[in-house]
Amino acid sequence: MSTAARDASQSNIFRSMKDITFEQTISHQCGVTMNDSVEARAIAEFMGLKPNVTVTYQPAMIRIDGIGKLIFRMDEISEYLGREMTAETFEVNSSTHYGRMVRIDDNTVILFGNMDEMFEYIE
Repeated sequence: MSTAARDASQSNIFRSMKDITFEQTISHQCGVTMNDSVEARAIAEFMGLKPNVTVTYQPAMIRIDGIGKLIFRMDEISEYLGREMTAETFEVNSSTHYGRMVRIDDNTVILFGNMDEMFEYIE
């Protein structure tokens, strides 16, 4: 893993309260917090290569935040990791999330920041 990938100062969602402006708007952001593990690091490194994704490393957790939606494809993550990643293993490594999480099939988990977009995937 590169130093830049582990350096939380490269991209970080956490800010001091003095730097936060509260607005009455919808952000359309979504994200997942993962327990720090070999699998979570691979997922974070891979997702960090995508546009509109911010990865924040903390001592025991990794945050992956995105705008609009985050698409986690297990076959792509498996290739990056070098061994099989299943949706079940992904869910075990996820400690919490925000946005609407939808498991499309055994290969794809999507987090939606825009709730309206998510409706086409559920009954």
